[in-house]
Amino acid sequence: MQSIFHFAFNITDLDRAREFYGKVLGCREGRSTDTWVDFDFFGHQISLHLGQPFSTAATGRVGDKMVPMPHFGLILALPEWQAMADRLTAAGTDFVLAPQGRFLGEPGEQWTMFFLDPFGNPIEIKGFRDLEAVYAT
Repeated sequence: MQSIFHFAFNITDLDRAREFYGKVLGCREGRSTDTWVDFDFFGHQISLHLGQPFSTAATGRVGDKMVPMPHFGLILALPEWQAMADRLTAAGTDFVLAPQGRFLGEPGEQWTMFFLDPFGNPIEIKGFRDLEAVYAT
């Protein structure tokens, strides 16, 4: 049985959310009201509700980098990750952690980028050559 992850969080402007999640990230919009909007976040459902975004801090240590916590994101095959990095760069994204490789030549080799949505919610996008290696040890 395949399951779909659901994540609901706060944003402060539905139109800006539609611009960012719909146009920049390329997510298909689902149902909405005047207080929330759903998006198909690469096969998973995110629900963006009007309200105060959660507080974050750069407390997650990954190697020699500190990343914002909490954060959410997704894992893509490397060609799709590169296309996303190119699209975000072209959109003028201010990266918290610019697109880069990490753990190169080791189990779990991956590419990553961190950025904030327009409301300060941190997002990480990872890329793998082989999605079977996501849990490699």
